[in-house]
Amino acid sequence: MMRSELLVPIAASVLLASGIYAQTLPAPPENLPAKVDALFQKMDSTVSPGCSLSVMKDGKIIYERGYGMADLDHNIANTPTTVFHVASMSKQITAASILLLAQQGKLSLDDPARKYIPELPDFGTPVTIRQLIHHTSGLRDQWDLLGLSGWRYSLDLITNDDVLYVISHQKELNFPPGTKHLYSNTGYTLLGEIVKRVSGKSLREFTTANIFEPLGMKSTHFRDDHAEIVKNIAYGYAPAKDTFKLSVTNFDTVGATSLMTTVEDLALWDENFYNSRVGGPELVKQMLERGKLNSGEQLDYASGLVIGTYRGLNTVDHGGADAGYRSDLIRFPDQHFSSACLCNIATADPSDLNRKVAEIYLAKGMKPAAPVPSNDEKGIQLTPDQLKANIGIYLNQDDEVVRIFVKDNKLYAGQGSGDESYELKALAPNHFRLAVAPVDLTFDTPKPGAPAQLTIKSEDGKPDVSTAVPAFTPSESDLIEYAGAYSSDEIDPLYSLKIEEGKLVLHRLKADPDKLMPVTRDLFASSLGSIRFTRTPKGEIGGFLLTTGRIHNLRFSKGRPAIPAK
Repeated sequence: MMRSELLVPIAASVLLASGIYAQTLPAPPENLPAKVDALFQKMDSTVSPGCSLSVMKDGKIIYERGYGMADLDHNIANTPTTVFHVASMSKQITAASILLLAQQGKLSLDDPARKYIPELPDFGTPVTIRQLIHHTSGLRDQWDLLGLSGWRYSLDLITNDDVLYVISHQKELNFPPGTKHLYSNTGYTLLGEIVKRVSGKSLREFTTANIFEPLGMKSTHFRDDHAEIVKNIAYGYAPAKDTFKLSVTNFDTVGATSLMTTVEDLALWDENFYNSRVGGPELVKQMLERGKLNSGEQLDYASGLVIGTYRGLNTVDHGGADAGYRSDLIRFPDQHFSSACLCNIATADPSDLNRKVAEIYLAKGMKPAAPVPSNDEKGIQLTPDQLKANIGIYLNQDDEVVRIFVKDNKLYAGQGSGDESYELKALAPNHFRLAVAPVDLTFDTPKPGAPAQLTIKSEDGKPDVSTAVPAFTPSESDLIEYAGAYSSDEIDPLYSLKIEEGKLVLHRLKADPDKLMPVTRDLFASSLGSIRFTRTPKGEIGGFLLTTGRIHNLRFSKGRPAIPAK
């Protein structure tokens, strides 16, 4: 909520030479490929991972190149034919497979998912296939659930069966189906399983026969066996001090992820949205149909695709991130222009790179870039009392914590239990802006006696409203009632809360101890998210509700008290 990435616009014009050369020589033509290459300069090295890029215009690749290395062990460079794991970019292919089956009359998008996956619990209200596609199902995210259950992401092997196991034990949804939009990888794993059960073929077999082979995508497939040898593969990496370390996936789960492809093959898939050899115009129309909530509110999410705009131009986009892999494919449909960027370094931002590539080729048709906030902008000067008037702890409806405090005569905002904080610059006594991003924070008191409210809004985002809550500074003796062993009917491991050095510390399977930070009475912040303790009618601690980014109110019950550690 507080984090925001800044896009640094690329200049749309080139400075011409001056002096005698300007008088005697014609202006050189723009070297667009050289401008593109400059974007990737830092990773264009034989000692760094990097990216592969293809730029498409009017159905043809007009520029393609690899930057950096696909395999540092064996000195193999990235090229346009290098095969990458593209993570969540897989979702558009999974959605297309479901739509093809619907065209064949083998399923309906409004069918309950349980019709095909009886392992899915009955939550009282049907979850439909359409809701899985649009992330409005309310299903808790598989990666969060597996992490809470003791699986280590990309270290422990995760299979479709593992996902189905943890989903089959869920008792509640994050919200009633169709009432909200919350990204859920679970839905797309279930969609992949539906393809398998309806077609009688694995998702890999179905997509190869019905999408990849017809389009000539010879280097593309769903990898459903982590031990498979993939020719020309790029290995994922993450920075490690002055070098890199391997950061690869360990999945046998498909649908939400695990597509292997190249930037050249993605050009063939992209062109299907203009000249639809697979699925016909009807598939393209359905792929681009945006989801709706029960209230009628239209989403920007379609079938594994995000419908948006960039600098005044319409876009269709989706990225992906798993382990050391990063990916993005953006389409500017009105200009018949696309850019695919696949990277094997965790610090890469292919979404930003693709947009900068588009700025180079489409600059004349774009609106001017929004000004980047300057760190030199000081705002107005407030008195110490004016700054202190805004300090406090604020909670939104999902128990997300924002801490406002004063340090060195400046106002800062921090989140959750983390140490990271952000300087705020005053625009008015109750109106501030992050020093590093266009995110505004407005403090308000709705009526006398009511708690203060904090509204946070980024440029294009919806306002997020939080309410001030009383601070909680428990003593060690106060913490004793929270200590104990806790279990959930929805995941297997026990969670143990102990008092260590005057702090409440969470211990769980295959995870480092987690010091909890008190927020307000019965609410603590952790590296996982928020932990809100519940009480029995007698006022005793009976359990807690755990809320992470993509899981709301996972219930735990308290067992026998734990002996506080000294």
